[in-house]
Amino acid sequence: MKRVAASCLLFAACVLAGCGERSAADRLVERVTRGTGGRIETRLRPQADSVADYFALYDEAGRVVVEGDSPVSIATGVNWYLKYRAGVHIAWNNLSQPLPAALPPVGEPVRCEASGDLRYYLNYCTYSYSMAFWDWARWEREIDWMALHGVNLVLDITGMETVWYNLLQRLGYTPEEAGRFIAGPAFLAWWHMNNLEGWGGPNPEAWYAERADLHRRIAARLRELGIEPVFPGYAGMVPRDIAEKMDAAVSDPGKWCGFDRPAYLSPDDEAFGRIADLYYEELEKLYGKARYYSMDPFHEGGSTEGVDLRRAGSAVMAAMKRANPEAVWVIQGWQENPRYDLIAHLPKHDLLVLDLYADKLPKWGDPDSEWYDPRGFFGHDWIYCMLLNFGGRGGMHGRMERLVDGFYDARASACGGQLRGTGMTLEAIGNNPVMFELLSELPWRGARFDAREWLADYLRARYGADDADVRAAWALLYAGPYNDPVEGTGDGAVESLFCARPGLHLRRASTWGHAVPAYPDSLSREAARHMLAAAGRLGGNPNFRYDLVDAVRQAIADRAYVLHGAISEAYDRGDREAFVALSETFVALGYAQDRLLATMPGFRLDEWIGAARALSPDPARQALDEWNARTLVTTWGPREETSGDSILHDYSLREWSGLLGTLYMPRWERYFAELTARLDGAAPQRIDFFAMEEAWARRTDLPERSGADPVATARAVFDEAFGPRPAADAAVRNRAGQAK
Repeated sequence: MKRVAASCLLFAACVLAGCGERSAADRLVERVTRGTGGRIETRLRPQADSVADYFALYDEAGRVVVEGDSPVSIATGVNWYLKYRAGVHIAWNNLSQPLPAALPPVGEPVRCEASGDLRYYLNYCTYSYSMAFWDWARWEREIDWMALHGVNLVLDITGMETVWYNLLQRLGYTPEEAGRFIAGPAFLAWWHMNNLEGWGGPNPEAWYAERADLHRRIAARLRELGIEPVFPGYAGMVPRDIAEKMDAAVSDPGKWCGFDRPAYLSPDDEAFGRIADLYYEELEKLYGKARYYSMDPFHEGGSTEGVDLRRAGSAVMAAMKRANPEAVWVIQGWQENPRYDLIAHLPKHDLLVLDLYADKLPKWGDPDSEWYDPRGFFGHDWIYCMLLNFGGRGGMHGRMERLVDGFYDARASACGGQLRGTGMTLEAIGNNPVMFELLSELPWRGARFDAREWLADYLRARYGADDADVRAAWALLYAGPYNDPVEGTGDGAVESLFCARPGLHLRRASTWGHAVPAYPDSLSREAARHMLAAAGRLGGNPNFRYDLVDAVRQAIADRAYVLHGAISEAYDRGDREAFVALSETFVALGYAQDRLLATMPGFRLDEWIGAARALSPDPARQALDEWNARTLVTTWGPREETSGDSILHDYSLREWSGLLGTLYMPRWERYFAELTARLDGAAPQRIDFFAMEEAWARRTDLPERSGADPVATARAVFDEAFGPRPAADAAVRNRAGQAK
């Protein structure tokens, strides 16, 4: 059988070679400061288990010293020093920066202690929406980011498909049959969560060994820095055709968003324990044991009909404990999960609940939340999490005041005694760095603080200077998108209608999203204007350039929403002249947005596709990976027989250069042409948007990268978007006045 064997080296030699006497923390500092970090001295001083994690900053004999109880704590202290003393901000858009020539002293010594012992990171979805095509070099930078932000517990699922590949062959599946069960690289998250089988695959045989090797490098670096990996455990998932291979009592959990879910193996069946033990055996062969295992049976509406939930919970826990008696089960608090009968009877401290969406729909103690349960987490340990991003959809978004107040309220609540820390459970990374910086600092700040005052310090750290126009811009953003009302409809950031399937009177672009800003479009426009005013002073700072492009992008997206409303009204009243003028303006703005975003890494389709293509020189593998990458951000799933469409289409829409120019705006152009023809008396024609998107997903062309200057382009595009257009602007002003 073609099983993937454990590597004899386990990459230990790669991890240890050339390190000499330098500590893991020193090596991290060198990486994130581009080799200039030797002037910062790190000191590891472990504490007793009962003492809180801490870091300390002080000057000694002319050197900056960062001390902590673990490599992660030291890294957190280094990040604190970089931000609040050196004016250097390490963020997703800028994962390393050299230190200034003159290293600022610490001055007044700093000591911070964590209010909880766990700082969790990642969501299953992140592995698909952001990490599906990462190589080791990208993972290394992300792990450094984790440590700098205090993460000491992280979901680690890369390479777990190799465990299943081996396990299924032990159950009688051929390699080809096993491969048909496992999802493709962009859809592994939902396969892991028992939502679907095989979609996006099958993967080539060599891929499984590559994934195993990548996992070993990731896990080795995590452990080197003192970050505990959370491995997926076994919760009863089996292929739907398991009965063809063995006698097993299974139930059908039904469908998930049109996909058939894998079958669920009854905990009463002897096969449950046997398969679970084989799973953990294969897992340990490849990657060793973990202290934490993640299991989420019945995720997002899986049917529990005929399942004894109490016995299921006990069976899952018992199998994990056989693999490692010291292990802890990690489970997501999401929608109706975790169900009371599944976990209430389990021993305390053996289960950890992630309150996944505490930034909007907390389970822990807000009676106004539709997910609130007065029983809390049934006495189990839990983590206060911020989800914030859904599907990788962009847009400035957050609830700064609620995030801060919610954390301190949770600590003081009836559930506070079981609160173990904080978590970042985002569906995709690379967006809204301000919010994740804020979340990462919560456990290190002992007393409740003012989010507005924190923001002022953050901006000085992010841009390396204080600036009146920056303050004015962010005062507006703070009042608008970064304090989004919790009662707002839809999940995540306000969606750009440029990215929507064309239609009239649209209020969302994806099934569960929303496209209606809770603030006037003038707010983001004036914020962008202030950022542009500061560009002459701060335009050399890479973080400022990133935020400038994002601010102008947001202003244009918000204008597009207002413009779309005027277009809809013009069509309703049969005003062909206004409709054509407004729709032409909308399309021109979309192409201008494409031109703006082409100047800035993090906003470009070519990076996503390029990463997928770069993983293998094999043309067949490249074609599969690129199709996965393109399909995820467009149709997501196949055309459904009943509805003719996928409910998940555009769930992972991206306001990216390349997508705007080659799919989104051509969709709108075709739609507006059809509506214009109708206004001229032509018979209506149905546009098959799914067919357009499916054809786009099979393309292999990419626009060339822009060499334009982001600051100059932002100025030009802003003027183009908000300069005078008499016919279009009159209609928009009239609509805005009526709305007020």
